[in-house]
Amino acid sequence: MTKRILLFVFATSAAWAEVHPLTLRQAVEIALRENPDVVLARLDEQKAQAGIRIAKAPFSPKVYAGSGDAKTWGYPGSIDGAAPAIVQTRTDMSLFNRPKSFDVARAKENARGAAIGVQSKSEEAAYQTASAFLDTEQMVRSVQSLRLEVESLERVAEATKLRVEEGRELALENKRVAVDLARARQRFDSLTGDVDYAQASLAVVLGFPAGDRVQPMDDDRKPLAIPESQQAARDLALENSHEIRRLESELQAKGFELRGYQAARLPVVDLVAQYSLFEKGIYQQYFTHIQRNNGQLGVSVQIPLLIGSAAKGQLSQAETDILQLRAQVNQTRNRIDLDTQKGYQDLKKAEGTSEVAKLDLDYAREQVSVLLAQFGEGRIPRQRVDDARLNEQEKWIAFYDAQHTQEKARLNVLHSTGTLLASLR
Repeated sequence: MTKRILLFVFATSAAWAEVHPLTLRQAVEIALRENPDVVLARLDEQKAQAGIRIAKAPFSPKVYAGSGDAKTWGYPGSIDGAAPAIVQTRTDMSLFNRPKSFDVARAKENARGAAIGVQSKSEEAAYQTASAFLDTEQMVRSVQSLRLEVESLERVAEATKLRVEEGRELALENKRVAVDLARARQRFDSLTGDVDYAQASLAVVLGFPAGDRVQPMDDDRKPLAIPESQQAARDLALENSHEIRRLESELQAKGFELRGYQAARLPVVDLVAQYSLFEKGIYQQYFTHIQRNNGQLGVSVQIPLLIGSAAKGQLSQAETDILQLRAQVNQTRNRIDLDTQKGYQDLKKAEGTSEVAKLDLDYAREQVSVLLAQFGEGRIPRQRVDDARLNEQEKWIAFYDAQHTQEKARLNVLHSTGTLLASLR
C-alpha cells in the first residue's frame, strides 16, 4: 500500500526524478559510503595521514646532487664558499631532534583524531538517515489515512446533500460537511508536498542529487533495542562518545606540542655527508697534490644558547589551550549526561503516549463495529456510522504519530549512547 501511495504522489515528477526504493538498512549503508559529510571526514583523515609522513621527513635521509659552471678569477671557490666541483652530492637527516620527534607524535595523534572524526560523522550520518527515513515513512502513512478520510467525507457530503434535498436535514449541514471536506483536502495536499520535500532531503543525505527521491520501503524491522536503564544509557553514552574521544585526542596532541616547546633548549644532532668530484686543472697552480674524489661523513651538533621569547610565548599558549580542552571535556561530559537523561525520559513519555493512542484507536474501531451492527438493524442513521468512521481515521493518524514519536525517541537514545550504528546494522 505504501508503495502505491508514493507512486501516486510522485506521478507528475517521474519524468525527471529518479526514485530509489530503499529499506532503512539499505539507506544507512548507502549513507555510510556516500554521505557528503562522511566523504569529507575521510578526506581529512587522508590529509592527517599524509601529515605523519611530512612530520617524519627530518628523520629520513635526503640526497641532493648537482653541478654547474662559472667563471673564476683568483683562488678557486664556489658561491656558497665550498671548493668548486664538477659534481657534488649531499645528504642530511636528523639523529636527535626532540622538538621534531614531538611533531611526529602530534601528527600521529592528529591522525587518530581524524579517524575518530570519521566514526563520528558516520554515526551522525546514520542518525540523519534514520531520522529522515522515519519522518518520510510517517508522512506516507498520514497521506494514506488522509486520503481515506477525504473519500469518507466525500461520501458523507453526498449523503448529506441527499438528506437536505429530501428535507430531512437543514441546509446548514451541507456547509458544515463542505468545510470538513475542504479542511481534509487541504491537509492532504499540504502533506503531499511535505512528502516530496522529505524524500528529496533524504536523497541529499544519502549523497544523491537533489532532484532524486528516496522511497522508504517496509522491511518488517524490529523495534530498536535500548539500554535497560537510564544509568546504563548514561554509562554507554560517556564510554562511546566520539566527541569526548576527539577532545581527549586534541588534548593529547596539544600535550606533545607543549613538550616540543619545552625541548627547544635541547641540542640537535644531524647526520651529514657530502661527496665532491674535483677538476684537477683548476687547483694545479695552487696545490702540488690534488685528490679528485673527496667525501665527508659526520654529525652536526647545534646547541641553542639564546632561543628568544617566541618559545616561551608558544609554551604559554599551549598551556592555556590544554586548560581550555580540559574544561571542554568536563563540559561535554555534563552535557551528555543531561542529554541522555532527558532522552531516556522522553522515550518513557512517548511509550506512554503510544499506549494511550493504541487504546483510543481500539475503542474507536470497536465503536465502529457496534454502530455498524446497529445500523444493520435499522436502529441508527447512516450519519452516525460515517461520523464514527471519520473519528476512526483521526485515531489512526494519532496512533501513527504516537508510534513515530516513540521510534524517534528510541533513535535519540541510541544516538546519544553511541550504539545507533550497530543497532541499525
